[in-house]
Amino acid sequence: MKESGGLERRIGTFQAITINMSQMMGAGPFITIPLVLTTMGGPQAMFGWIAGAVLALLDGQIWSELGSSLPGEGGTYNYLKAAFHDRTGNLMPFLFIWSVLLATPLTLSSGAIGLANYMTYFFPALTGLQTKLIAVAVTLLAMVLLYRRVTSVAKISLVLWLGMILTVILIVITGLLHFDPQLAFDFPQGAFAPNKFLLGLGAGMLLSIYDYLGYYTSAYMGDELREPGKTLSRSITLSIILVALIDLSMNIGIIGYVPWREAAHSTNVGSLFMTRAWGPWGGAIITILIIWTCFASVYTGLLGASRIPYNAAKDGVFFKKFAHLHPKMKFPNYSLVVIGLIMVICCFFDLTTVINALMAVQIVVQFMMQIIALSVLRRKHPHLNRPYKEWLYPIPSIIAFLGWGFVFFSSGVSAISLAVIWTIIGILVFWGRTWYVNHVKPAMTTGGQDVDN
Repeated sequence: MKESGGLERRIGTFQAITINMSQMMGAGPFITIPLVLTTMGGPQAMFGWIAGAVLALLDGQIWSELGSSLPGEGGTYNYLKAAFHDRTGNLMPFLFIWSVLLATPLTLSSGAIGLANYMTYFFPALTGLQTKLIAVAVTLLAMVLLYRRVTSVAKISLVLWLGMILTVILIVITGLLHFDPQLAFDFPQGAFAPNKFLLGLGAGMLLSIYDYLGYYTSAYMGDELREPGKTLSRSITLSIILVALIDLSMNIGIIGYVPWREAAHSTNVGSLFMTRAWGPWGGAIITILIIWTCFASVYTGLLGASRIPYNAAKDGVFFKKFAHLHPKMKFPNYSLVVIGLIMVICCFFDLTTVINALMAVQIVVQFMMQIIALSVLRRKHPHLNRPYKEWLYPIPSIIAFLGWGFVFFSSGVSAISLAVIWTIIGILVFWGRTWYVNHVKPAMTTGGQDVDN
């Protein structure tokens, strides 16, 4: 079955869940455990993980309602366009796509960087530059594997998902067998002093919510989902619940065996954990599986992200080239290549810088504006078909909005500045492109052929 634009509805609920979970369960928990422990200063980091899960669940309700009522390729792009077009024209959907061009490569490059860091377990003599080049190679491999029909992509996603599940099962079981509550709850003195705890909680939430990013990947593929009204809400909600349980079990299990002060200084804490439990062979096996899992997140993330500019370009909101589909395999190949190449550049930055920057860039234009969009659509279109409705509306929306604001201001001055500057540049590009399309392009149109925009 095909849409008029050429995309095929081949992805069911289970495959959508595997795509979401593969993106969510990638590098995140394996690279952020030391960062969250350092930021919050002890096992109280578990409250950062819990708070991140709660925020993801609340925000997942928003995605589920918007995605089921406005299914289509592009996700947030569709929601912002439907909510704000009559007041601001194409500005908000354009700014979202503009933010995606930076935030998505940043997000995916963090997975590639995490994978490269785990390679040091096998090759401890790797230099910083060599590690970054490995991340670049991972990106290019993902691009090559995605250069095919969506049916083949879904099968590859399933295989990667199975590897991810095996990874987390091994870590969770090992954690249960070796769990020491005295280590897991070895809180330092003053850990819950209000000022210190709240300050650390904001930064901890920023890192932990990063672990859950990807629960909305299936929303970017609305034109490729079977029964999107049901499939989308189920895949989002179930993905968040399952990953929240898995993440919390892994995180607490690891610090229940490896002292948190030691775990906080490790660059491959998953390998350290399994090596201590089962010896070198255990560390080698889990490292291979973590590398597998990290690659799964890069692969599925790039899959979903490449569909976002496609829908905007097809509508004439973004640059026309992004609307191009591969003539035989029917996927947005130009969009895939551009996002992949930007991701290559992002692989050369520091991991913490990448995470802070990607969160700051995404939060305002995507997550917070999307919450406002839901309320606007409820008021403007009360009779819109909504297969899924946010429970207890508007309470989850209000809490999620405040939560995203808290995380945004915890990202730091540099990340916030980058987000503001990138948004201002996007507004200027939008105005320049609008002027070009309305004034210059008509004068350059000859013989019925449009000059590419």
